[in-house]
Amino acid sequence: MNLSYFIAKRISFKRTGGFTGTIHRIAVASVAIGLAITTISFMILGGFQNEISNKVFSFTGHYQGLKFVSGNAFEEVPVSMNSDFFQNYKSLDFIRHVQVFAHKPGLLKGDEEVEGVLMKGVGPDFDSLSFKPSIIKGRFIQFSDSAASNEVVISKKIANKLLLDVGERVTMYYVQEPPRFRRLEIVGIYETFLENFDDKILIGDIQTIRNLSGWSDDQVGGFEIFVDNPKKIDTYSEGLYDFMDFDLRLVKVTDKYLEIFDWLQLLNNNVYVFLGLILFVAAFNMVSILFILIMERTQMIGILKAVGAQNRQIRRVFVWNGVRIIGRGMLLGNGIGLVFGWLQDQFRLIPLDPENYYMSFVPIDWNWSVFLMLNVVVLVVTTLVLFIPAMLISNIKPIKAIRFD
Repeated sequence: MNLSYFIAKRISFKRTGGFTGTIHRIAVASVAIGLAITTISFMILGGFQNEISNKVFSFTGHYQGLKFVSGNAFEEVPVSMNSDFFQNYKSLDFIRHVQVFAHKPGLLKGDEEVEGVLMKGVGPDFDSLSFKPSIIKGRFIQFSDSAASNEVVISKKIANKLLLDVGERVTMYYVQEPPRFRRLEIVGIYETFLENFDDKILIGDIQTIRNLSGWSDDQVGGFEIFVDNPKKIDTYSEGLYDFMDFDLRLVKVTDKYLEIFDWLQLLNNNVYVFLGLILFVAAFNMVSILFILIMERTQMIGILKAVGAQNRQIRRVFVWNGVRIIGRGMLLGNGIGLVFGWLQDQFRLIPLDPENYYMSFVPIDWNWSVFLMLNVVVLVVTTLVLFIPAMLISNIKPIKAIRFD
């Protein structure tokens, strides 16, 4: 058996009591608390970023293909579904789904109030499954093969402003020349907590917009493109751009809603700073605690030197002791962090104010590669700093150490 490891086991807190045992437990607790807090922080950060991103992507796709010719601020110039891109996009294996859309501005009239809104027209190819978590009441639109559906889904914010509810009928006046209107039936209410959508957008049948705009059945406002891995949006852009028709431009949703995604990216910096602080505190604690243990075991060091033990052998005793402390702390910290994450994920114990945080509960992201990275970083950094106090052993003289009290 390795002598250094054997001695380290003999002086561990399980075999000693009093001051030494207390010091060991403080060290384990400091590592455990630091790792648990950092793990929970990354869980919440990842969950927050995923929750916000998924809400945006479910509404808009990852890219949008639009005509190069610019329309007005609210409506698109029509593009044909017979375009080369739409007919052949399935040849690109990273594209998961493509759906059509168009927009039309108007005024929505309730019984007492009028609200300016933007109707987003979608078709039967709309990914309603991804959008389903945002629907808080009612259902999604049912499309007809023979005529335009008069069903719409409105946001909770619009519904509250106009005192509307599922099952009621409203009139929408469309901004065009000459002005036209449609009687619409509210079949669902959605809520994303994102002002870009909740403040102004209602979802209806794209055929209604075709009829109002005088478009043919193969014309749409644009294409919403979904890819298999949203984290590779920048990577896929070049290949997708080359695949587009000459008169179509490709818009990344992360650029279109830059303020949202830049803000999410800034959150990473906060967590990395927090991780640095936690590592500094954990490393400082380990150095301090190992200094204390070396001072307390000065007589033992002197005896080991007197019987012929080399400095590096004695250093390993304390390094092994520190590694055992770190290992126990990491095991406990992972347990605390993962249990908290599971409880929050299952029971949503901690609520949030959606007006400020865009969601009603603290979200959790189970990213095991991040958890592994955290454990490796904590283990490497805290183990390396153990050698700083261990170097003190070289300066300890056997005779003075044996007399040390």
